[in-house]
Amino acid sequence: MIQNIKNRWEITQNWQFIHIILGLIATFFSAYLISKGIIASISIQNEIYVLVAISVCTLLIAFILLKITFWLFKKLYKRWNVTQRWQLIAMFLVFAVTGTTAGKISDPLMELIGLTKETTNGWIYWPVRIVLIFPIYQVLLVIFGWIFGQYNFFKQFAIKMASRMGFKFLFRK
Repeated sequence: MIQNIKNRWEITQNWQFIHIILGLIATFFSAYLISKGIIASISIQNEIYVLVAISVCTLLIAFILLKITFWLFKKLYKRWNVTQRWQLIAMFLVFAVTGTTAGKISDPLMELIGLTKETTNGWIYWPVRIVLIFPIYQVLLVIFGWIFGQYNFFKQFAIKMASRMGFKFLFRK
């Protein structure tokens, strides 16, 4: 069984299993959070029914998320010039962790400059937050890419993204 997983995901060293384990944990945790939100919007009084509903919904959503992920793997494997399938899981984890972290870091920075959701018009708040998140995201993308062993891919990805957004002049040789 383990050898089949190793072959399917092109794992050559045991430490690479961590990406599969973290990917599954992230998938099921995301499915749980989505399920919890869905079930909370339905007023079920019995706690046992709520627990069963969240469990079933979590499994269903996890299955759907895994199907979407496997479909994306097929599309991105060649496009991103990946040499081993486990690297795709690492890349997806980097994107997830980077996005979440950049969003969390931007909250206190927005408060530091005196802008909060409660006191600032949304037409001002969100564009400023997006502009603030962009450089944070770029730096974190490369840092988390390095941590997950995908530094070269994410360095090039960050440069490409920044160049497309008009910052090409920063990367001239």
